Amino acid sequence: MNIFFLTIIILILAYFFLGWFAKSSSKKLSNIFRKTIIFSSIIIAVLAVVAGRYIFSLPFLLAILPLIKTKAGITLLQFIRLWTLIKTLQNSGRFNFNNSVRTSNTTMSRDEACKILNLDPKKKYSKEEILISYKKIMKKIHPDVSPELNRLASIVNEAKEVLTK
Repeated sequence: MNIFFLTIIILILAYFFLGWFAKSSSKKLSNIFRKTIIFSSIIIAVLAVVAGRYIFSLPFLLAILPLIKTKAGITLLQFIRLWTLIKTLQNSGRFNFNNSVRTSNTTMSRDEACKILNLDPKKKYSKEEILISYKKIMKKIHPDVSPELNRLASIVNEAKEVLTK
């Protein structure tokens, strides 16, 4: 008998939910869906951090970055591009988190400068195209935005100088 009443209650709730769903606008539904994803991701990330699983909270944080539309925020694609820039510089030995002193006997090659500015080393670029790529990167890593990125900004400046010569 209890299963019967439970089924009736579930069907009544489903009826009211579907009625509301049919009458709502698509914009309102998409905003509710977006907010639900953001809040559930934040809650799951907080629970993972509280549980001591810091590494498991990172995918949820990366998942909600593109959903949060803030003026100062970065999208997931921009985060990945910045990460690849730092990795390229670390692999070349030009950027080290432990030591900010750079050896002066190393010169930047054209291929390395192209990788830093997210350009294809095989193509020939005009000065305007190089400056456009340079400005896109500098908007995110300029020392006025974050003073900690001063070293990274100087490397990007050097890459621009190598390519514009």
